[in-house]
Amino acid sequence: MSELCIQAQDFLNAILAGAGFDLRARDEEQQSGGCFLNIDGNDSSLLLNESGELLETLQHLLNQAFGRSLTKDERIICDVQGFRATREAELRAMARHAAERVRSTGVAFTFGPMNANERRIIHLALSTHDELHTESIGEGFNRRLKVSLKTSP
Repeated sequence: MSELCIQAQDFLNAILAGAGFDLRARDEEQQSGGCFLNIDGNDSSLLLNESGELLETLQHLLNQAFGRSLTKDERIICDVQGFRATREAELRAMARHAAERVRSTGVAFTFGPMNANERRIIHLALSTHDELHTESIGEGFNRRLKVSLKTSP
């Protein structure tokens, strides 16, 4: 475990303890680099309310505090109860559904508001579909992902 991951883990544990949560973060080795902090404890369900909004906020805070010391491809990722893997599978299924719908109707499909990581997962899932175009539209918390057919030049 890198010194940076230890610092991020300790920082997150101080926040969780200070907030009075019965939660503990620990770094788990990951092949992709960066830090993967798994959070566990009796209050873990609190982090999943509102589609994991608090979990996303904690991850964002850690990346703001420690991200400058990571390389371009590294990130600090926080997870609880396998939420990230489950959500990624959901997003990939949503991407497949949107692709089928756009192909069959020819009408663009726009997802509801998503954070940058969720939009990225869908962009990547559809990146191999040569006939489709994906783009992020909107501003701030209202940023959405639009899937449409590529137009011929």
